[in-house]
Amino acid sequence: MNKIIVGLGEALWDCLPEGKKLGGAPANFAYHASQFGFDARAVSAVGKDALGDETLKEFDAKGLKYVMPRVDYPTGTVAVTLDAEGVPTYDIKQNVAWDNIPFTPEIEEAAHHCEAVCFGSLAQRSEVSRKTIYQFLDSTPASCLKIFDINLRQNFYSKEVIQESLKRCDILKINDEELVTIGRMFGYPGLDIENKCWLILGKYNLRMLVLTCGTNGSYVFTPGELSFQETPKVKVADTVGAGDSFTGSFTAAILNGMPVKKAHELAVKVSAFVCTQDGAMPKLPEEFTKNNQ
Repeated sequence: MNKIIVGLGEALWDCLPEGKKLGGAPANFAYHASQFGFDARAVSAVGKDALGDETLKEFDAKGLKYVMPRVDYPTGTVAVTLDAEGVPTYDIKQNVAWDNIPFTPEIEEAAHHCEAVCFGSLAQRSEVSRKTIYQFLDSTPASCLKIFDINLRQNFYSKEVIQESLKRCDILKINDEELVTIGRMFGYPGLDIENKCWLILGKYNLRMLVLTCGTNGSYVFTPGELSFQETPKVKVADTVGAGDSFTGSFTAAILNGMPVKKAHELAVKVSAFVCTQDGAMPKLPEEFTKNNQ
């Protein structure tokens, strides 16, 4: 097995108004990273049910590799409703397959060959998957780039999980609403956006902090540099998976040796394109991928 990029955590079906589409932030991340020529894998669990079969068939059809143990729980689903701007609200079913990801020999093998891994807080809502995520992170090479895409959903997070994840990551990916929540949780609500980010970057000795602010642009903070990019104006179909495409393309660009500012520019263009498409995993145009591998 060569060096791989892993999206670790939930794999599920987004049940959208126009029908169901395969999603889950880690799977979305892995899919988009794979479009830049990387050997990427979605690591999760699915049920021993028809929806589990459909999940694996869909990954096969998209050409995305996976390590997906079959477990005695239903495959995950999320009811997604969209507002007038295409912004989603989620109703995430509990006690499903991705809440019960076992640390199998195949998953451990993927960890040993991992060049970068993206994980979030949602799959840590259950003790079983949280333990597997930490075992995976502890089994990666020292050089592995660990991205914590915080991804706060409903009430499925805690201060303890967030602090532990921040200690284990190199890059934090967060949006403006999540930053407000974290500011309140950690006791510094009065600081402005930039000062909160600089504080978190320094406190947890991060290599980078990526902040997305929807239509108000995005930032990448590093110890010696701040990059800001405006958000392109596009006709939005839905924003499902846009943040994951940002993270996947940004990570791919950084691993390919691209400077932070250039990687940031690419990620902004990719996520804007994904907003114009239905669902979380559209195929990216060659203009984004062909010169960035």
